[in-house]
Amino acid sequence: MKKHFPRLGVRAALAGASLVILAQAAWALDPFKVQDIRVEGLQRVEPGTIFASLPLRIGDEYTDEKGAAAIRALFALGLFKDVRLEASGSVLVVVVEERPTIAEVEFSGAKEFDKDQLKKAMRDVGLAEGRPYDQALADRAEQELKRQYINKSLYGAEVVTTVTPVERNRVNLTFTVTEGEPAKIKDISIVGNKAFSESTLTDLFDLDTGGWLSWYTKSDRYSRAKLNADLETLRSYYLARGYMEFRIDSTQVAISPDKQAISIIVNVTEGPRYVVSGVELEGNYLNRDDEFKSLVTIRPGEPYNADRITETTKAFTDHFANFGYAFARVEAVPEVDRENNRVALVLRADPARRAYVRHINIDGNNRTRDEVIRREFRQYEASWYDGDKIRLSRDRVDRLGFFTEVNVETQEVPGAPDQVDLLVHVVEKPTGMIQIGAGFSSAERLSLSFGVKQDNIFGSGNNLGLDINTGKFNRTAVLSTTDPYFTRDGISRTLDVYYRTTRPYRDQGGDYQLVTMGGSVRFGVPFSEVDTVYFGGGVEQTRIKSGSNIPAAYLAYADAYGDRSLAVPLTIGWSRDDRDSALAPNVGRYQRLSSELSVAGDARYFKASYQYQQYIPLNKQYTLAFNGEIGMGKGVGGRPFPVFKNFYSGGLGSVRGFDQGTLGPRDVTGASLGGAKKLSLNVELIAPFPGAGNDRTLRWFTFLDAGNVYGEHEPWRLNELRASVGLGLSWISPLGPLRIAWGQPVRKFAGDKIQKIQFQIGTTF
Repeated sequence: MKKHFPRLGVRAALAGASLVILAQAAWALDPFKVQDIRVEGLQRVEPGTIFASLPLRIGDEYTDEKGAAAIRALFALGLFKDVRLEASGSVLVVVVEERPTIAEVEFSGAKEFDKDQLKKAMRDVGLAEGRPYDQALADRAEQELKRQYINKSLYGAEVVTTVTPVERNRVNLTFTVTEGEPAKIKDISIVGNKAFSESTLTDLFDLDTGGWLSWYTKSDRYSRAKLNADLETLRSYYLARGYMEFRIDSTQVAISPDKQAISIIVNVTEGPRYVVSGVELEGNYLNRDDEFKSLVTIRPGEPYNADRITETTKAFTDHFANFGYAFARVEAVPEVDRENNRVALVLRADPARRAYVRHINIDGNNRTRDEVIRREFRQYEASWYDGDKIRLSRDRVDRLGFFTEVNVETQEVPGAPDQVDLLVHVVEKPTGMIQIGAGFSSAERLSLSFGVKQDNIFGSGNNLGLDINTGKFNRTAVLSTTDPYFTRDGISRTLDVYYRTTRPYRDQGGDYQLVTMGGSVRFGVPFSEVDTVYFGGGVEQTRIKSGSNIPAAYLAYADAYGDRSLAVPLTIGWSRDDRDSALAPNVGRYQRLSSELSVAGDARYFKASYQYQQYIPLNKQYTLAFNGEIGMGKGVGGRPFPVFKNFYSGGLGSVRGFDQGTLGPRDVTGASLGGAKKLSLNVELIAPFPGAGNDRTLRWFTFLDAGNVYGEHEPWRLNELRASVGLGLSWISPLGPLRIAWGQPVRKFAGDKIQKIQFQIGTTF
């Protein structure tokens, strides 16, 4: 008869190492040689998982220490609720009870968060379908969910976890959420302020007690992170106005018993106001002291200003970087005279060591090829570090328009004090653009246009676009492609093929058409980092298709020169772009000069235009933008300027508030003919959208527009300029730059067509 060993009765929890040791003492066994190992109780776990985790093998001698280690190892897998070791003769029997497996994770009542995001968060902590259920993880997940609701000011949110057993040792896990109403800020108080009123200071905060847009901005919902940011804004406000010893003593946040109202009290000590008595330079300035002195924006006699000190020290480090000193240190040391409330500033500089760039690494370009970014860089690997070239390179990459963020970070190379690596981090944006335009007026009702454009196609940096207007009166089909690096040295090539038909406006009737088809090729040659010269040529045919109510100007041109006109235009132009961004510029200027001369065919003419844009940052949030455009055309060889080549004005891109393309000369039927001369002037004040902080992708603007078009033989009459004022919204949407404007004409004439609300995706000014 076989001898049976007593059962090793050890039952332990995951953290129960101490229980295993106690069980060892209670159930001491004589050692035996393990002839076989048998596992009982498995349902889903593979036996190999058990055998791989056991510290015992067949042929080993069993001891209580090895048994305790085996139990600890199996519990550590997290797959079992209970583990027992039994001995049947020389056979070691491992008896396990598996944890139930999660069949499904559901959320009920959760509206503040997307359920898919919540499920992903649960997967990250180990609660997902097919994984073993762990009560401790479920408890932690419940507490974390409550914490996230608190961050959303939903202090009354309740979370109940329900575990429902289902067949085959599985459970359904349900988090039932009662969100309640968010707690809102009812009061923000600042105590200790004397120099500035409380309303002035609280206006600096993003957090507030609510307003007409709070449903969108949620600015009346408390957030510790937002409060900390507001406190830093408050501190910066005082430090920029002479209060260099300003401090925030404490912040109290109180919530009402019903968890619906929050009060915030900020206690401050302003301290005295200091005036700068002098500025001195100390240290090694590379024998360029005068150059560095010209960068100082701190002026003696003015109040202490931390912003200007930061601006000056940054300008110093940037200037050091231009000479290869990537690790220059500049420190502003204040020497305080508290008796007279004056402070002298000493700017101490240590250029440290000169460095060169070892590698340029690119991160974040999941679709865009490295080459597209690298070819815009003017800082090269194995060259001396040059701050100006790095900034220029960053701006060139940003101006590609493929990324929402472009950052360049300097990293030290371990063990190489004279080397640095550059990390270029980009955040890609959708470069497929659907261009949609619309306007509304009493005459035109709703007008629409449509276009599809793919910048950076296949990550190559090339552009491919199809522009289609399927309107009842104007139809366009344009296929365009641009290769910005047609040659390795940066010469671009653009090919265009187009077909256009134009019909009169609805209120003028008629069924005549202007049909234009043609193609062109254009090359762009970079002459400097910001200057490009364009030249090219094309072939174009325009047909005046007669019909009822055809404008007399079109009919006269057809009678004189035929209803089909062939033109062979040669083009040459120039552009200069040193803006910091192509999508949301804040500083810099853009200039464009283009000209067109038809040297053969039936239509002989010269046409030229010049555009100038200037962006002036007033501060970190506000930007003043100017735009001006002038154009003129003239017939060549004794022929008049072709009426179908006229400039048009009115609407987005020229004078907002007026119907698109309706300003200038008219036919006797009232049809807008455009003109051979054009003048447009625009001024915008751009500001961050309320509640959006300094986000440059969403901004609003006010504008003043003026402009008109004139006939070929008409003088430039400034007293005939139309003008409008209005408000608008600019948003870099996933579909492209969206601008919507409401314009009110302030200078109009009889017969002008008004269109107050206009929007378009894929335009500027």
